[in-house]
Amino acid sequence: MMIVILIPIVLMVLFGFAISTEVNNIKVAVVAPHRTDMIREAVTRLERNEYFTFCGYVGEKEADMLLRSGRADAVVVFATDYDRRMMQASEGLPSPALIQLVLDASDVNTAGAAQAYLQGILLGSASAQDMFETRMLFNPRMKSAFNFVPGIMGFIFILVCAMMTSISIVREKETGTMEVLLVSPVRPRRIIIAKMIPYFVISCIVLVMILLLARYLLDVPMSGGVAGIFSLSLLYIILSLSLGLLVSAIARTQVAALLISAMVMMMPILMLSGLLFPLENLPAFFQVISCTVPARWYIDAMRKMMIQGVPLSEVWLDCLVLLGMTVLLLTVAFKRFNDKLE
Repeated sequence: MMIVILIPIVLMVLFGFAISTEVNNIKVAVVAPHRTDMIREAVTRLERNEYFTFCGYVGEKEADMLLRSGRADAVVVFATDYDRRMMQASEGLPSPALIQLVLDASDVNTAGAAQAYLQGILLGSASAQDMFETRMLFNPRMKSAFNFVPGIMGFIFILVCAMMTSISIVREKETGTMEVLLVSPVRPRRIIIAKMIPYFVISCIVLVMILLLARYLLDVPMSGGVAGIFSLSLLYIILSLSLGLLVSAIARTQVAALLISAMVMMMPILMLSGLLFPLENLPAFFQVISCTVPARWYIDAMRKMMIQGVPLSEVWLDCLVLLGMTVLLLTVAFKRFNDKLE
């Protein structure tokens, strides 16, 4: 019981605070043959930015050594006649490159972020930057927790409901107590439903804890309405319980149930639900396969409701898919379980 309740709290805090997709502390060195006022102004903007760690002015040979040794992630090389070229660019005249960015691309994520950040900061005073305005909707601070919390909710309920339910029922069959229950006047279907009720109650408690942590600890908005978020989560919990019941009907031992739950359910959730990787980046074949993963539809709906402020009625397709999966899994699980009992 302690593990089931503590794991969601640990995962929420871990993904909310410790794990982040934001790239910070990019180590940058500067090569500037002539440190003019315009160059100093650009470097000052670089020093004050929280995403970078300024490593100082270096020579060209030293810059190569810094990149090879890993003491710098990027080197900014200013042109010798930077001021003159900057004036030409501001007047709309053609001009050669003002700045050369040398990046360590061994880490693709850091290199891509460094390139985008450096271009925006170093050219911040250019007239071209004043020609457009950028507005960030729904998540203006670009906090990773806003993206992770709906995803980790889809993962947690599979962990608590499906895995724990399947192991619990299989343990009853291994110890022989299931046969004792089946000779009682109570119908087998009621016995199985009764075995699922405690995990449904525990999941509801976990759901309340997660929503409280997300709102008051991680500052994740719930613009779509708490009632809609809670209702959709209850449907997903029932679906997860149905999945656990199906696994318990297939597996004969607790080890087998654990392996099926871990490999068949948890791995697709991590890889094919949009929790860690964008679904648009997957090949077409795996995008089709991802449609069979229940967490994909739940995470998509929760992100829309929590972050974008969409009401429950606007995610009707996700709700319909989850409802259809729930009915299908319950039907197959009960039939499979009754067939095994007979």
